[in-house]
Amino acid sequence: PGELTRGPFIQPLYSGQEKLKCLLIATFNISDYYEIGKTANTSANIFSNNTPHQIIFFGSPGTGKSRVIDIKTKGYNRVRTTFHPETDYHSFVGSYKPVMDEEAIRYDFVPQAFTKAYCNAWLNPEQPYFLIIEEINRGNCAQIFGDIFQCLDRDDNGFSKYEIDCDKDLANYIKSVFEASDNVEAVENYKEFIQTEDFDKIILPNNLYILATMNTSDQSLFPMDSAFKR
Repeated sequence: PGELTRGPFIQPLYSGQEKLKCLLIATFNISDYYEIGKTANTSANIFSNNTPHQIIFFGSPGTGKSRVIDIKTKGYNRVRTTFHPETDYHSFVGSYKPVMDEEAIRYDFVPQAFTKAYCNAWLNPEQPYFLIIEEINRGNCAQIFGDIFQCLDRDDNGFSKYEIDCDKDLANYIKSVFEASDNVEAVENYKEFIQTEDFDKIILPNNLYILATMNTSDQSLFPMDSAFKR
């Protein structure tokens, strides 16, 4: 058992255990015996009135966290990003960056994973949207989310319980996206919901789900505070 638990295959499955009582070597398709291998209608059961809008799948490496998310969100709109020590607020939300325009250089607001998912979710309220964050504990969550953390508290209808004010750059980008949209009804509903014409508030819609994976075996990562884990 001591040698087996140090092996590259067994270690992710049995990390933290001193003794290995049974090792199963399967000569058949073992996924037939587990729900994770049955993809039919699995994505539908993630939606219910009691389903949390933010879920962290945690465990040792190689235990199928990303696979579960992939199965449950297959066929739906999703935006995927991976946190790492260099990830910050601007690489998660967006910022102005230089863009080549033929031979000239101009600066445009370049949206990142959160902003893309946020705008698409509001403009398509009848469809669920998934923001998938891989390795959420490899980045400094407090720094990356910033004041967006306040929006993670949802009300009984799935919308953010508390809104936040966003900076002018992000507000201008959201305004440009909404004004260019053909879904006039969704735009008007958004204006009425945030109660401003300047698009300077952030409220997460009830069709935006945030799913994340977290590796519990690594120790040299950023600590996640209790409020965020809740």
